[in-house]
Amino acid sequence: MTESRAMDAETAERAGRHGIMAGFQLYTRWLEHCGAYQLDLRALNALRDCGPLILAPNHPSLIDAILILSHHQNLSCVMKADLMGNILLGPGARLARFIHNGSPRRMVREAVADLRRGGSVLLFPEGSRTAHALVDPFKKSVAVIARRARAPVQTLLIETDPKFLGKGCAWWTRPALPITYRVRPGRRFHPPQYPEAFRLELERYFCNELTHMGAPGGKSSCH
Repeated sequence: MTESRAMDAETAERAGRHGIMAGFQLYTRWLEHCGAYQLDLRALNALRDCGPLILAPNHPSLIDAILILSHHQNLSCVMKADLMGNILLGPGARLARFIHNGSPRRMVREAVADLRRGGSVLLFPEGSRTAHALVDPFKKSVAVIARRARAPVQTLLIETDPKFLGKGCAWWTRPALPITYRVRPGRRFHPPQYPEAFRLELERYFCNELTHMGAPGGKSSCH
């Protein structure tokens, strides 16, 4: 009986994740078709069959998670707890066994379990959208999960200009279209031994890479 319930849960999880990927793929195609976005997400395709990974991107825009989830069929997402009750996002997220951040201990435990089952986890190291020029101070969650699950951390570097749907930018602000948006793979880090040291190393890495990429400033891009 227990084994049967576990199989049912795994089947539902796979169906939920495939459904979310398919739905978001349709949405991204629509964004391109109507001329709103010019997307370069090809780098994400190579990560589909890389085994358990923690995907750790910078977070300039509200649309980041949607675009990444549209290119991976076995990806859990750490999301805000209140979104689990959202009438549009909640049912699919629960079916796909996405992870909410309401309880840090539970979040870590569920993320580690997902990685050990062979899945990958999308987790933004900043915890929320970037409010400043490059990145906000990183949380230690990525390091703790990677250490406990012995999972590598694949960084993703997001470039988008203008910075539309960023924190502090009014959603009704009219940007110049199409909005360019590119994701490229960064360095893949081995599971860390010391979470705090790794947190600082990861934050420095993103600051250096985004500086070299010429990432636009945070709030100044809203003007």
